[in-house]
Amino acid sequence: MSLPEDESEIEASRAPLLDHLIELRKRLIMCVAAVVVGFGLCFAFADPLYELLLRPYVMATQIYASGSANHTAGAFDLLLTQLGVKAPPPITETLRLQFTAPLEFFFTKLKLAGFGAVALTFPVLAWQVYAFVAPGLYKRERRAFLPFLLAAPLLFLTGTALVYYVILPFVLWFSLSQQMIGAGVAVELIPKVSEYLTLVTTLLMAFGLCFQLPVVLTLLGQAGIVSSEALRGGRRYAIVGVFVVAAVVTPPDPISQTMLAIPIILLYEISIWCVRLIERRRAREDAAAGTDVVTT
Repeated sequence: MSLPEDESEIEASRAPLLDHLIELRKRLIMCVAAVVVGFGLCFAFADPLYELLLRPYVMATQIYASGSANHTAGAFDLLLTQLGVKAPPPITETLRLQFTAPLEFFFTKLKLAGFGAVALTFPVLAWQVYAFVAPGLYKRERRAFLPFLLAAPLLFLTGTALVYYVILPFVLWFSLSQQMIGAGVAVELIPKVSEYLTLVTTLLMAFGLCFQLPVVLTLLGQAGIVSSEALRGGRRYAIVGVFVVAAVVTPPDPISQTMLAIPIILLYEISIWCVRLIERRRAREDAAAGTDVVTT
């Protein structure tokens, strides 16, 4: 009796354990080599990369300096500047950061190079994982998995872009607005280079990972673990959970928390729609399979 096409492919891809280990070693070597090359490139350009990460701080400083007497006006100017309606004010002073240990900035650049290497080589790493796993999947499973492989980095980039262009300038402007500068008193924000990098990378990772919600829920729906009905029924609890997560992963100001919560709620609604589409497709396939059985 001949095997179905999918099972024939699986049988053809069977190999001894040693061959799988050799394949795994090859994939790991390629991943490590890609990360090492990416690390070298990012470390060579660590200074320009750090300056790139400082641009939201520069914008926040410019807006704060131009409207420091009126915080409400400053926030409104920042919003108009981010929307491209208003040009940012000119730079009037040098942006100051500090490091208090002799090698602090050097280690900061090492951390930046490591973070940049993973981000730069993520497509290579993801493809190596897929190439190792793909021979053990049915053809229909590979077709179902590929869209998620493409959607995950796109959603991650969307989340990081939101941080870079919207969240960080607001967070830093809010931090600058807490300064106390008056007669005989100067409480100024002069961040350390390592703490600034930690803030930026934490927000980038938090938003990038939170934006994976549609991928995670759709995969769970594909596996039959969750249903669109269950997701709709748990919408109220999900909204509360989203605001709790936003309060934990963002700085303690309502602006950044709301800016994270609203997109995640929208992505939750999109996830319900995606799971519903999967259920409809599965119902059509089951109906077609039932018709074939009856005909046979």
